Amino acid sequence: MRNLIVAAGGSLLLAAPFAHADVVGLGASVSYWDSELTGEAADKSGGEVDVENDLDLENDSNTNASLYFEHPVPVLPNVRLNYTLVQQSGRGELGANFGGIDVASGVDVQSELDLEQLDFTFYYEVLDNWVNLDLGLTARDLSGELIVRQVGTTQVSKTEVDAVLPMGYLAARFDLPLTGVSIGAEGNFVSYSGDSLHDFNAYGQFEMAVIQLRAGYRQMSIDYEDDDDRLDVEIDGPFVSAGVVF
Repeated sequence: MRNLIVAAGGSLLLAAPFAHADVVGLGASVSYWDSELTGEAADKSGGEVDVENDLDLENDSNTNASLYFEHPVPVLPNVRLNYTLVQQSGRGELGANFGGIDVASGVDVQSELDLEQLDFTFYYEVLDNWVNLDLGLTARDLSGELIVRQVGTTQVSKTEVDAVLPMGYLAARFDLPLTGVSIGAEGNFVSYSGDSLHDFNAYGQFEMAVIQLRAGYRQMSIDYEDDDDRLDVEIDGPFVSAGVVF
């Protein structure tokens, strides 16, 4: 995948003199993502837990916000910032050791999962008419923490993820002329040395004057392992967003 990212970066540099916005553009949006979590977490002791069935994690809150700036200057890329925070908690049962917690079958545990990511995306507009196509690269600052506490004791397990990942970026949108209606999809992706992460969404959009409304479906998959911990989870669900564009 490293070679793919290098090749994509080279292609972007070649396309840079011909790919830029016609005018200055600025936009911002906030969204609500009704997400569900599935997958597994593991620790260095070999313990493994199902985050949905064992921990019964449920969505508490999501924070999603984005900001972008586009310009007509050749060579220089456009810039997009995106922030996502997913918080889930639950009360379930462990039937095996996990993270140093020696749990008898049927004993309750309380769990909390926080996933936070900040994306810096640099991209070019390859097409900019009723068909829109953006290509770029993203630096994603990803941090996550899964805390499992045995109810009634001081036993606590903590699984952590902390990484800055380079990712490819692709966005496409098709506009229905004179209606303000469009459909589109965008995503980030990387896979290297056994780790992978993808984050895709597809949406329908309505734009009127400076107001932009979207509704769609988002899926994020994280398969990450360091020396001690492993997190292999998928977060997906519908979302709605509202924003302004200038």
